Amino acid sequence: MTTLRRRRLTLFAMCLSQGMILLDITIVNIALPSIQHQLHMSPGLLEWVISAYALSLATFIPLGGTLGDRYGRRHLFLIGLVVFTLASAACALSTAAIVLIAFRIVQGMGGAVMSALTLSILSETYPPETRAGAIGIWSAIAGLGFGLGPVIGGLLLSVFSWSSIFWVNVPIGIVAFVVTVVGVAESRDPVQRRLDVVGVVLSALGLLGVTFGFVEAASRPFTSAIVVGPVLAGFALLSAFALWERHTPSPMAPPSLLSDRRFGISCTVYFLAYLALAGAMFFATLLFQNVKGWSALATGLSWMAMNVPFILMAQLSGRIQRRLSSASVVIAGCLFGAAGIIVLSQVTDTTPFLLAGLGYVLLGAGYGTFVPAIANVAMQNVAVGSSGIASGMVNTSRQIGTSVGLGIVGFLGLSSATRAWSSHVRVLAATVQDTARGLAQSIAGGNIESATRQLGSAATAPATSAFLHGYEIAVAVCGLALLLAAALGVAGLRRHGDASEPLAGMAVRSSGDRGVELA
Repeated sequence: MTTLRRRRLTLFAMCLSQGMILLDITIVNIALPSIQHQLHMSPGLLEWVISAYALSLATFIPLGGTLGDRYGRRHLFLIGLVVFTLASAACALSTAAIVLIAFRIVQGMGGAVMSALTLSILSETYPPETRAGAIGIWSAIAGLGFGLGPVIGGLLLSVFSWSSIFWVNVPIGIVAFVVTVVGVAESRDPVQRRLDVVGVVLSALGLLGVTFGFVEAASRPFTSAIVVGPVLAGFALLSAFALWERHTPSPMAPPSLLSDRRFGISCTVYFLAYLALAGAMFFATLLFQNVKGWSALATGLSWMAMNVPFILMAQLSGRIQRRLSSASVVIAGCLFGAAGIIVLSQVTDTTPFLLAGLGYVLLGAGYGTFVPAIANVAMQNVAVGSSGIASGMVNTSRQIGTSVGLGIVGFLGLSSATRAWSSHVRVLAATVQDTARGLAQSIAGGNIESATRQLGSAATAPATSAFLHGYEIAVAVCGLALLLAAALGVAGLRRHGDASEPLAGMAVRSSGDRGVELA
């Protein structure tokens, strides 16, 4: 098999797998009402259909990267793919809530191994001069999976039961497995080091604590013990992990990786970006479905205004990075994304979709520009043999950012909306104040209908106003997070000699290597 053909098959397999992982995140959301009804799940258990997967994914991504470096990236990737595919089938066959949640945990474990190694395998397969283009295509396809989740889910649920959203992973997983076996070459760390068991345990438990705390923050007071306790314990364990890695003779994360300023800032930028995206899209979904009354399918279709520019810019990102430094591309993408989110923060229940559409276009173009670039910057200086753990840390930054975004931004928005509603409650008649106070959480989540039903039509306007107050604050904070990411890019990603990167890429392109055309 020629090198070019192997690269193409590898890129196809990694894109298909990463797209399936992200498809699973959004497609499940749209099926939650159907799952709740057919499995008779309480709201608390229903949350864990999403949270169990997120927890498992965040906890095991670094472990997947470490094991891939040691035992073979292709080998571990195939194991993760089989686990994910079989767990998807098991989820589809589940007849009880606790069984579904258990298999979602297993599904997340398989997805974590795959997610940790897709970027690593691409980095090992493509040389530096063509890597940015390959990562751009990988980002575009992954983004397509994420964006099409609500659309595909809506179409499937209009014909089949909720189990269809899990069955859809099975044929994709089989195709990805066959292509990986045929086309992906094995790679591993050439230096056989002892497995850092202490580092594995500390990082896994630390990530579990942090993610669990922020997942709980989405439905509990941010100051409650079940939120603060796990988060503080998680950060303490992660601090212990960092200290251990600097002193153990066989670290899970090499000291050179932990001390690489550009790698650390890249992970931080990725974290902030997905904090912003998760928070903004959470509140935008509440606005369109709960307040404006859109169906889940219509909401998903509206995301095409974001997904199309994301895909286009992600494919162009590699070419842009041949002409501009990767750091400049990251900064520009963050600024465009921030502009899009700030536009979205100004959308109300009466605003025409044109304004939201503009926000989506800017957001999609910004993320499509900077996501491939930040992945490229993060992996540029990674030592040979450490790409698995490096890729795992990058993807963990994204997953933790998503969890923190839903926790912190959700808390800010929901508490602001609750305070605004409380101001209205104080002027109501004493006979209905208790009822009105009991509606605070529903209104903060955009359930305006509950206020209208229990308090009359006069409550519709103040309830909507209260939600929009929280919405604007939460989404504006997301925009500020992206501006902070851009500032970090200016301060820490630029380096002397960046200007030479485009020239190197153009020189390779002119050499006649058709592999560059693919990338």
